[in-house]
Amino acid sequence: MKDAARGVLFGLALGDAMGYPTEFLTMEQIREKFGPWSKMQMPLSPGDVVRVTDDTQMALAVGEALAEVIAQSAEPQETPEAPPGTRVRAPRHVQRATPSLTPAAVEAALRKHFVTWLHDPDNNRAPGQTCLNACAALERGIPWQDATVIHSKGCGANMRVAPVALVPGLTPEQRSGIAQLQAALTHGHPTALAASDLTAHAIWLLAHGCALDDLIPQLRAYALESRGTYRADWLGNLAEKAGAPDPATFIAFGWDECIRALDKVTEALRNPDMDRDPCEAVGAGWIAEEALATALYCLLVVKGTARAAIMRGAHSSGDSDSIAALAGAFAGAMHGPRYWLPEWVEVLEYRDRLSALARVWDSVPA
Repeated sequence: MKDAARGVLFGLALGDAMGYPTEFLTMEQIREKFGPWSKMQMPLSPGDVVRVTDDTQMALAVGEALAEVIAQSAEPQETPEAPPGTRVRAPRHVQRATPSLTPAAVEAALRKHFVTWLHDPDNNRAPGQTCLNACAALERGIPWQDATVIHSKGCGANMRVAPVALVPGLTPEQRSGIAQLQAALTHGHPTALAASDLTAHAIWLLAHGCALDDLIPQLRAYALESRGTYRADWLGNLAEKAGAPDPATFIAFGWDECIRALDKVTEALRNPDMDRDPCEAVGAGWIAEEALATALYCLLVVKGTARAAIMRGAHSSGDSDSIAALAGAFAGAMHGPRYWLPEWVEVLEYRDRLSALARVWDSVPA
């Protein structure tokens, strides 16, 4: 889809911004302050800026880390076929294959950008304790399998995964491995890994024309197909560190929890009610599989309408910014950026960084 990256990245940030002021409020408080969900407006902060949370900040960290690794692979390199000292730039079709997106290169770039986020003075938006603790451990230079919070499956794992779905030229195995690795650096629970993989796959499916009616069945099929695959090249000995009897059992547990979360969406949509709190219908979204499932419900209950999806996600009693951020990413993958209002985009925090990252991937056919 043309401009899918812009649609996804701005959708995520706009959903995050709309859900920011409703997080930690009850439904009664939200209705009193903002009215019905269908009337929600984008909140302006002092200085006429729409502020986002750590969801957008960390999504940018993931996206910019991947863009950095890819850019480094495009630098001229000496090749055995060239005369000594000659540096040759790889052809564009070779660059698109992203051979440098190896586990070691991706892990190093993610570590660097996560630590930069940790010390950013704007990292003051109630970031999750799991991310803070794990990033502080990553800064010490220890193996990431020792730095991660091994039993955490908070939605910090997949609120930031959207950029992985946007990188052109990845194989399905690379996309899956990177989605799981970026989660595992901070959230070591198998459900955090599986939910991140599934979230990235949902965005990829929607960006490639998946019909709404087919989305949950395709995601369920992907989860069933993936449940026996432990990506050891990307995850190393994480399963052993977690005390699992074997790697396959470790990862299957996460996929099974995600399958049950998808089944909750299917059940809730049998009697769809756009005015019902989506957290009551599916889940509060504080954990990874619930954030995915509740965001999918917000998209599907409004039949894919882009702005309604983030409004419905933001007007919820649980982790409203993460739910609305993922709902916005899904809607942006489906529609591109055309339904994001210019008056929203123009005052959005990090607009320039989001635009720059989108240009990197929207300029190359997927």
